[in-house]
Amino acid sequence: MGNHTTVSAFLLLGFSSFPDLQRFLFVVIFFSHVTILAANVSIMVAIKLNHNLHTAMYYFLCGLSFSETCTTLVIIPRMLEDLLSDSKTISLPECATQMFFFFSLGANNCFIMAAMSYDRYTAIHKPLHYSLLMTRNICFQLMMASSVTGIVVSLCIVLIVFNLSFCDASTIQHFFCDITPVVSLACDYTFFQKMVLLAFSAFVLVGSFVLIMISYVFIVSIVVKMPSAKGRYKAFSTCSSHLSVVCIHYGFAGFVYLRPKDRDSSQEDMLMALTYTVLTPLLNPVVYSLRNKEMQIALRRVLGNVRRFFPHMVSKRALSTS
Repeated sequence: MGNHTTVSAFLLLGFSSFPDLQRFLFVVIFFSHVTILAANVSIMVAIKLNHNLHTAMYYFLCGLSFSETCTTLVIIPRMLEDLLSDSKTISLPECATQMFFFFSLGANNCFIMAAMSYDRYTAIHKPLHYSLLMTRNICFQLMMASSVTGIVVSLCIVLIVFNLSFCDASTIQHFFCDITPVVSLACDYTFFQKMVLLAFSAFVLVGSFVLIMISYVFIVSIVVKMPSAKGRYKAFSTCSSHLSVVCIHYGFAGFVYLRPKDRDSSQEDMLMALTYTVLTPLLNPVVYSLRNKEMQIALRRVLGNVRRFFPHMVSKRALSTS
């Protein structure tokens, strides 16, 4: 951190301006968090247990579900604690750690979605060679590249932000350590540093989005040349879930991190951040399960196994105590 930093901790203001809604927000966010964990874990378990889903598309979906789950675990438990606590302070090291994990996982999500678009292009362009081109090792390498890229970008962002000097102000107008609310407290934040941070955000959001769009330009050029309407519909239907998730994810994230800022935008940013930290991870598994018959069948099997498991455990305990 900077040599002139006199602040040792921040105050996360969060939803303190809505004191009457604190308990209501706690209940809503808590049940949303439980649903996010249950939905994403169900998808990961379904993919793991069903050999029919051991293809590149579902490997990427499993990686995205895991990354989304970890992202919510970085933000939501702390948010729930602050909603019920009078002390909402967070130390500088804790703030830096939260920011690092949030942005590394967020960038990882973006590049996994770019890899998923390439996977859809490969499936449509070369369906006969798809299993040879998109092997399990290739998927693992692409996900590792996404993860490493996210870690490097996030580390650069955190080093820039926490090498600034925080003199007197210590109240973060947010429910977690996001870039803009934190740097707004710095007393030596320059235009150059602002442009560098914007460049990193653009690299992740715009860069991965451009890769996705390139894949879809090639997909559309292939699909429009297909002779049958049925073949075109089938090709586009394989991309519908991914496109829906891309629109949701990039719509909210782009609004927060790429639009011009003003002094009165903190409430809007906090509302949008709440949306993409709670609603987006909740919608992703819903979109994939509603639009994918194979995933629906796999999830039904998982739920069926869970239903059989609990009565079996109850009867087993009853026998052991009798």
